[in-house]
Amino acid sequence: MSQREGQVAKLARSIGARLILAVNNSGFSLILAWRAARWTFVPSQLWRRRGMILRQMYVAGVESLPVTLIVALFIGFLLSLSAGVELARFGQQAVVGQLVAISVCREFGPFMTGLILAANVGSSMAAELGTMKVSEEIDALEVMSIDPARYLVFPRLLAMLFMTPLLTVFSDAVAIIGGGVIAGTQLNVSWAKYYQNVLEGLKLYHIYTGLLKAVVFGVTIAIVSCSEGLRTKGGAVGVGKATRSSVILCYLLILIFGYFLTALFYGKGSSSL
Repeated sequence: MSQREGQVAKLARSIGARLILAVNNSGFSLILAWRAARWTFVPSQLWRRRGMILRQMYVAGVESLPVTLIVALFIGFLLSLSAGVELARFGQQAVVGQLVAISVCREFGPFMTGLILAANVGSSMAAELGTMKVSEEIDALEVMSIDPARYLVFPRLLAMLFMTPLLTVFSDAVAIIGGGVIAGTQLNVSWAKYYQNVLEGLKLYHIYTGLLKAVVFGVTIAIVSCSEGLRTKGGAVGVGKATRSSVILCYLLILIFGYFLTALFYGKGSSSL
């Protein structure tokens, strides 16, 4: 075998190993999602784990609310100003309310909320569970016949399932209000006109699809972060790698799932626009 053939064979083995690892990791995450999600249908577990669920909801929702609202406010500023300046060239700046409301509720609201939660909450989940894994606390739970998916992942999954859409609603409202501030101060559009255009352009379908995206993003963040944490190995360095990997994967999956959901609801062949 020539040197070039050897390099090609080595590259092929490397690619194959990476693909096998990716498939194994995906399978682990899907199985973990099922193992955690099935407990949502057991009322006794909801009651017994209520303390941990409320604690995780506080972390995911209340502690993430300030930064989420600040980002939402400036997203509204940017959308209103950038779109309004271009619309003003054609004398149509009054319709900026429709553009801001639809863009925020369909895309920017769930998208920016998902990214913030992935960086703020997802990284925390991965680091916390990763630390428990390398310190053998996960192994101790399994020795005591306590399922980590029920004890650790289930409360985090349920918290993200509820709090991501809720934060998205607040983000949408603040971004639309921010757009109205810029419309009134920079574009000479009265608040009454702006509000009227928001109501005319925004449909319930836009809100529902945005909230569905938020649910998908929240579940994705919880499962990816917890699975990365539970697969951690290598001590403190491994915890850092797991945290970084969880944020990167969450960002990529939010982009991918966001595109496909948009294509599903608003792409070619969809009658709801």
